[in-house]
Amino acid sequence: MNHSVGHAVAMKPAVTLGAARLTIGDIVDVADGRRSIVFSEAAEARIETSARTLASLSAAGERIYGVTTGLGAAVDTALQADDGVQMRVPLARCVGVGRAGSRRELRAIMATRAARLAWGCSGASLAAARGLTGLIECDVQPVVPMTGSIGEGDLAPLAAIASVITGQGPATLDGEIILGAVALERAGLVPLRLVGKDGLALVSSNAASVGLAVLCVADARHMLSAAVAAGALSFEAYRCSLNPISEAALALRPQPGQEMVAGAMRALLEGGTLVQPGAARRLQDPLSFRCIAPVMGAVVAALDAARDIVEAELNSSDDNPAILAEGLSLPNANFDTTHLTLVFEGLGLALARIAAMVGERIMKLMSPTSSDLPRFLSPIQNGRNGYATVQKTVAALVAEIQHRANPMPIFVLPVADRVEDYATMATAVVEKTADIVTRLRLLIAVELMVAAQAVDLREGIALGRGTAGVQAAVRGVVAMLTEDRPATPDIEVLDAMIAAGAFDVFGGIGEGAK
Repeated sequence: MNHSVGHAVAMKPAVTLGAARLTIGDIVDVADGRRSIVFSEAAEARIETSARTLASLSAAGERIYGVTTGLGAAVDTALQADDGVQMRVPLARCVGVGRAGSRRELRAIMATRAARLAWGCSGASLAAARGLTGLIECDVQPVVPMTGSIGEGDLAPLAAIASVITGQGPATLDGEIILGAVALERAGLVPLRLVGKDGLALVSSNAASVGLAVLCVADARHMLSAAVAAGALSFEAYRCSLNPISEAALALRPQPGQEMVAGAMRALLEGGTLVQPGAARRLQDPLSFRCIAPVMGAVVAALDAARDIVEAELNSSDDNPAILAEGLSLPNANFDTTHLTLVFEGLGLALARIAAMVGERIMKLMSPTSSDLPRFLSPIQNGRNGYATVQKTVAALVAEIQHRANPMPIFVLPVADRVEDYATMATAVVEKTADIVTRLRLLIAVELMVAAQAVDLREGIALGRGTAGVQAAVRGVVAMLTEDRPATPDIEVLDAMIAAGAFDVFGGIGEGAK
């Protein structure tokens, strides 16, 4: 485990777009400010070739969607390529409402869009592509309302970003919300005049969905590692039978991910008294303990599937039309995100099952009839609350997680005069899955707090080498509960540790069982 929570991280070498296959970790590093981002020479050459190809096709009178035609239902309207349409494209699509994207989210979104422009299939100018990396490098944060995309290209959030590149939309710089033109000037950047296909290239992409998905997968990996660590500590506290996580038991029915979870738990428990014969209190424990490996293993598999799809998106083009170096404008449907939507709906459902089990384990540890420990884990029983009312927080978190695990509607109102008659709602699906991760992380923080208390109340045991480290990490920031005190600060500090990767047992971001 990593116990260096809160320490500054030294800058790593820049992420060079177009030089090698991108990973989730690359974009997360940019989002978190650990790495800068630049285009490779090859990527810049591809971008310039695509822009020249576009100019040649336009000059030859080619009908190019969004360049010499209108957009959406107005595709039947002929336009002149140089009449300022590209400057109008973002402005007309700044229609978002709701919460503003965070700095971390927007850096991930902009890095994702830049990564896909590096393929050189957009027809965008190099200046427009560099406009995105310039915002990232100078820490100019566009003000982006996050509701408005229906998933077939994240037009509204990306238009808000593009409007800042042209100096017209609002942005945050050094904590102050100012006009984009002012922010650019202070940052030493110049507002761009969008030409060719720049406006369409900047807004017609699913980069918001994919950028948010990058962060969701990374955060879920830290959370899942902590869930395994908390589950192992609960095993110690409850004195569970280790038979369900034994190699012999799992060999009878191999399933993706479960051996990874069980192996991590066995390693954490190694060296303690629970591995000794006869140490378990029961022949068979409640299912919320007994089924940790298969249930969390299913989540590992779901998370790996999400990672694979997200990284495939990072390393491909979603431009419509694609402007190919062979001299072709190719209309396509590569902006569709059904595959991304479905895998994140599945991930949310899988995470909700962990939540149900974590909630039950917490309740059982607090129950004297189930755990043989003092009621609500209070060492002083005379009029003390212990962790009794934390159960309400647990119940609320589990309910909110279950609610967010419900799928988005399959049918979405048709738009653009019913030309756009199908949509995925990918951004909303990824956002609600990320909300599940956030709440589940809090729930796991509660389990760590409660399991540590139960371990301290359980006499005559020696923890495994790994679980002793988990217990020490918890006790390093949360003292044992004796007299009643507020639990909120304890939960929040453990939540922050989980988010920072303090309980990682699975290695790097985005890695997992294949």
